[in-house]
Amino acid sequence: MKIFFGLGNPGIKYATTRHNAGFMVLDKFAHINNIDINKQKFNSLIAESNLKGEKIVLVKPMTFMNNSGQAVSEVLNFYKPELEDIIVVVDDIEIELGMLRIRAKNGKGTHNGLRSIYQHLKTDDYPKMKLGVGRFMRDKNLADFVLERPNKEDDAIIDDLIDKACEALDLFIDKPIDFVMNRFNGSVLKND
Repeated sequence: MKIFFGLGNPGIKYATTRHNAGFMVLDKFAHINNIDINKQKFNSLIAESNLKGEKIVLVKPMTFMNNSGQAVSEVLNFYKPELEDIIVVVDDIEIELGMLRIRAKNGKGTHNGLRSIYQHLKTDDYPKMKLGVGRFMRDKNLADFVLERPNKEDDAIIDDLIDKACEALDLFIDKPIDFVMNRFNGSVLKND
């Protein structure tokens, strides 16, 4: 079994903001695989499916980003997977726009969603997929930056990055995280 968590904020107001990259990846992955993420359970929208002979659970916490750990811990308490069999997909404003960074463990950094998960699980030894949605410039307000829609050029890069993230999730279904990291880490998508 693999569990994919996509972090974001519920509601139409946040749907296309940088902070909702995790939701966008899960929505695109679900669309590609003809899955509806619509079951309300564990303070989340979830879906169960079977892909490549593996049970897959897609989870979008509805607790708002800063309380993501509550929903994540509820899901993990129910399904009881090994932590190496989950992956949390989030936006990252510390890496370059268009970069996909996958980590096998560690790396909660300054992201409030990952910090919330750490507070509930007391560990960050689980895979994370971080999407470079634009570097935060310190002359702006952080909340305004992550909760705004990217400009047209950045948005096109993020759309391509979401596609790349879906490919990585598909690979993670039947390959170890180190294999996925070797395949996807390091390159940066640019708008040519």
